[in-house]
Amino acid sequence: MSATAPRTHFFSTGLRRALSSRIAATLAYPHGVDRYVEHFAPTFSLNEVRAEVTAVRYQTGDSVTMTLRPNGNWQGFRAGQYVRLTVDIDGVRRTRCYSPANSVHAADGLIELTAKAHAGGFVSRHLQQELKVGTTVGLSQAEGTFALPETRPSRVLLISGGSGITPVMAMLRTLCDEGHAGQITFLHYSNAAKDQIYAAELAEIAAKHSNVQLLRGYVEADQGGELSGLFGRAHLNDAVPDYAEAQTFLCGPPGMMKAVQKLWADEGIAERLHLEHFTAAPVVIDSANAEGEVRFARSERLAKNSGATLLDQAEAAGLKPESGCRMGICHACTCRKTAGRVRDTRTGEISDAGEGDIQICISVPVGTVTIEI
Repeated sequence: MSATAPRTHFFSTGLRRALSSRIAATLAYPHGVDRYVEHFAPTFSLNEVRAEVTAVRYQTGDSVTMTLRPNGNWQGFRAGQYVRLTVDIDGVRRTRCYSPANSVHAADGLIELTAKAHAGGFVSRHLQQELKVGTTVGLSQAEGTFALPETRPSRVLLISGGSGITPVMAMLRTLCDEGHAGQITFLHYSNAAKDQIYAAELAEIAAKHSNVQLLRGYVEADQGGELSGLFGRAHLNDAVPDYAEAQTFLCGPPGMMKAVQKLWADEGIAERLHLEHFTAAPVVIDSANAEGEVRFARSERLAKNSGATLLDQAEAAGLKPESGCRMGICHACTCRKTAGRVRDTRTGEISDAGEGDIQICISVPVGTVTIEI
């Protein structure tokens, strides 16, 4: 440690203690200390996790990989978990979920996130087109149960598709950093070789680690992958004959994930399959048969039920409820339903008509509904 490090540590600790005091809170009322300090130290916060974008790179034509330096409130993550990233777009804070792709043992303390810019992805397209080094973003602490177990499995199978590669990439990097001796198979699907994120690094890892088997499957023909076409039982039988013995970690598009889940269920090995949904299946809006009204009690607004999710209907009514992943994972959009029934777009289950907490991003009104927004 350098001679100046103890003084720097004392200063930062002393400053934080002073800014956390009741006197500082009183002087900063009603906005809070963070509002004033962020003008000259954007990533500083007494409680929130904020991060500075330190690097931006583009692995494919429709993705962006960003490196973030979090502030001291960051508590780290388990390989496979996700964070809620918040960015300011035209004065409005937008939040989406992304999985760190770096090893948990990264010595520099930085976080790496990769986003694929989907055609309808408002935030992902902003990140891909507009994000600059030096930008300050908000982060949640790491969340989610999809993660490597503390006791590492001796046989690991990682299956991913598209940008679902990020959480399993974190798993692979972590296991390699730990010198994991067990067999690891990495099975990744993409449309074409040019669409594959982390392509060069995966090839390097497989070449360096004799226990890592890399299997690339491309939908388009003549792409040079080990496998061709969509996921199927034949791929496993030919390339991963011992798949039933592995602990399998899965993340990818809904169609691919359903196919994997069905195969594992048919084989009676569903307990060995661990999965993460990184995108939601499209919500079918049945406006022709939508009935009733949506009553936003707190805002004293009323709208005709359009058949869309309650989050979409709230935004269409000019409201700005808190939201995050928009697919029922992060629970950031949870609010109180005081009357009426809603349908869960993922399961089709219809709630009772009484009060209860619901996730408005995956809830569609069934008749008239009243919610506390």
